[in-house]
Amino acid sequence: MFKATTLSTSLRALVGVTLVAGLAACSGASRPQPAGVNDPHEAGNRKVHAFNQKIGGSGKPNRVLGAVPIEFQTVVHNVSENLSMPQAAVNSALQADVAGFGLSTYRFLVNSTLGMGGLFDVASEFKVPEHDTDFGETLYVWGVGEGPYIELPLIGPSTRRDTAGRVVDLFTNPLSYTLDSPESYVGTVTGYADSAFEKNRRIVNGKQVPISASGDSYAQARQDYLQKRRADLARPTSIAATTGPRMVD
Repeated sequence: MFKATTLSTSLRALVGVTLVAGLAACSGASRPQPAGVNDPHEAGNRKVHAFNQKIGGSGKPNRVLGAVPIEFQTVVHNVSENLSMPQAAVNSALQADVAGFGLSTYRFLVNSTLGMGGLFDVASEFKVPEHDTDFGETLYVWGVGEGPYIELPLIGPSTRRDTAGRVVDLFTNPLSYTLDSPESYVGTVTGYADSAFEKNRRIVNGKQVPISASGDSYAQARQDYLQKRRADLARPTSIAATTGPRMVD
């Protein structure tokens, strides 16, 4: 159920923060994009990496996850993506990204209504582009530097900027304040499940080499993360055009 008073308060706070943040985003702040590796905490990071490797297993396909029908995995992805749209809208607003804000809002409204609460990705069938962003990218837009590389327990590779972004993103989804329990946890649960399904599919399809198979798995994980994250942030826009409904592969 929606909490009307909390929703009203959250919307007022969001409007105020968005106005201030929008000015910051448009103020011409530089967007630093380092090329090298800044890893002054490597010794500690390697210990965390070793722990993550033990928890994460051998990097081989998970039979249990692989046995889940692809249709169900697609539904999990659709629900997770739809429930993340309000958060993407908030971050788009903070980035003064009007197009991204409009896309996130429109996709959420369409999939929440015509898509039966996000079970079906109707927006993509209507050729509405996907949109994904987070507070780490918001900090990048504001000109905050990447900072040193960090490996987080259980979560994995990150940077100081992205770690701060992860913390803030725990509070930037309006649904967290407008839904009662247990509905408010659906987005988090489906998000973790979708990530697990995607990682397993990439291993099965040969799109992801098991990190444990490399000579220096820590260095490989660090390089892969920094290259992909920097490339994602450097793209002209976070809007990815789609040609139809997405089916996980």
